Amino acid sequence: MGVELVDLSVPITTGMPVYPGDPEVEAVPALTVAESGVNVLRLHMGSQSGTHVDAPFHIDNALPRLDELPLERFVGPAFVLDARGLAPRTPIPPDVVPDSLTAGTVLLVATGWSAHWGEDAYLAHPYLAPETAEAVAAAGVRTVGIDALSVDRTPPPGDEDFSLAAHRALCGAGAVIAENLTGLARLLDAQEAGCAIEVSLFPIALAGADGAPVRAVARVDDRAVLV
Repeated sequence: MGVELVDLSVPITTGMPVYPGDPEVEAVPALTVAESGVNVLRLHMGSQSGTHVDAPFHIDNALPRLDELPLERFVGPAFVLDARGLAPRTPIPPDVVPDSLTAGTVLLVATGWSAHWGEDAYLAHPYLAPETAEAVAAAGVRTVGIDALSVDRTPPPGDEDFSLAAHRALCGAGAVIAENLTGLARLLDAQEAGCAIEVSLFPIALAGADGAPVRAVARVDDRAVLV
């Protein structure tokens, strides 16, 4: 196979799923070839729309903004944590965090919930227990991604049991969080086969931002087999 690039991003489309209360997404023609000689889209979206990263500033005004973070925070060798098969709204326990996690690793949490993208069930995703997020941060990991709407529980309408405990544990340690990833099953297969995996999560360069959409891509290389 050699090198394979795997797209881990959801497409930006009008009416796409967003976190409850976030700006709705609209992508419509602003200019057309027929009328103006060029095609240009008009975009309306939030900084947390689609596949995106959270900067620590997302949860605390005193923490670093997106453009204050080193570019190294958005790229690196990946470890994919298999957290599939859990029931809706189940916390992912700390005992699944491997002892082998080290600083500089991009931790990707595969819940399988990307299969529910566009469905009501997408909001009922598993999430990181606070103790799990604390264990990840303690391991020195500063880049965490998940194939779900949030690393924290997304409460159903009318439920006031709202917490950002996982966000606070990770962002408080200076980590960035990627959410709404997809395609992680392919990476689990590659990891099982011993392939080297590198992930890039580079965001749009929004000045002073809490986060931004990303084109998340994994580079899978079976010529660099991990021992």
